[in-house]
Amino acid sequence: MRFESVPVPQSVDARPRDVRGYPVPAITPWEGDQPQFALTDYERSANCARERLCSVCNVLMPRGPVWRVVGAGESAAIAEALAAGRPYRNLAATLEGPGHRPCMLYASMVCPYLARPNARRGTSARTPDDMTAHVVRGAVRGSMGAVVGFADYEFAVTASQVVFRFVGVVEFLPHDVADAHLDTLRAELADRP
Repeated sequence: MRFESVPVPQSVDARPRDVRGYPVPAITPWEGDQPQFALTDYERSANCARERLCSVCNVLMPRGPVWRVVGAGESAAIAEALAAGRPYRNLAATLEGPGHRPCMLYASMVCPYLARPNARRGTSARTPDDMTAHVVRGAVRGSMGAVVGFADYEFAVTASQVVFRFVGVVEFLPHDVADAHLDTLRAELADRP
């Protein structure tokens, strides 16, 4: 599915765009007039965490659930816990911040890396460490990602990175190909003023 055919949440539509027309997420760093989509800007991410702003659209998230897009490993762990009737809590921190439900549904379909199981990373981490070593140019996303709602999030702003942990799964929307969320996104946007 082409990104132009995915309905755009109003707050995402207000974001700056790259030369191709892609909305640039709030946490994306810029080099000159070029957004660096595969990277996360420390200050932007810290501001979103501290101010409870969506990492995609940069608009306040109300108290209550937050969403994020997860990869194959975390998606499988959540599915296993839910199937067994156990609570899920990943104590491993992540660099990916939370967002609004429609923003994360949109991102899951529009971001080439999130949308397809055979997608490959276009950029490597600038300074790989334990948390970013997997960000390697050419790495394949793998099957079965998910858009997941969590009751809340925790964060820490360290000297070199902003890390998040998420608690209390409230919604689990798995996908192999993220186009599976198209009707959910349309319904979500139809319910909003």
